[in-house]
Amino acid sequence: MKIIFGASSGGHLEQLMMLKPLMLKYDSILLTEKTEYGIKFDDVKTFYVSQINRKELLFPFKFIANACKCLVIIIREKPDVMITTGVLAMIPCALLMKALGKKLIYIESFAKVTSQTLSGRLLYKYADQFYVQWKEMLEFYPNAIYKGGIY
Repeated sequence: MKIIFGASSGGHLEQLMMLKPLMLKYDSILLTEKTEYGIKFDDVKTFYVSQINRKELLFPFKFIANACKCLVIIIREKPDVMITTGVLAMIPCALLMKALGKKLIYIESFAKVTSQTLSGRLLYKYADQFYVQWKEMLEFYPNAIYKGGIY
């Protein structure tokens, strides 16, 4: 089984890296945003997409460019499952995985205790498994799985 682990930079990536033992156990690749501070992971094959902000003028073009890059990665790497903590830059890959009949596992942000993330709201209906890290979040995602925090 091959797994693509995907997260935007910052806190979402930090949360995802709590699953590093799982990354090292399976044939895994990491997908994250290209940033100025240049994150590099020596022990996991890593791919980068552009950071995007839905409020910027070039958003639609960057979103499509990220989707194209993700499609190439999926075709070349042939992952079976995507595990993601979001956010926006990961949505194209998550939706492409589902469109291609692959499995999607979404982990809602640890920072969200009383409200949903936009990516969580969108991907909830597509995820094969959807995890929340706070019991209170089951109010928003009644079919989610609560196992506590990944920290």
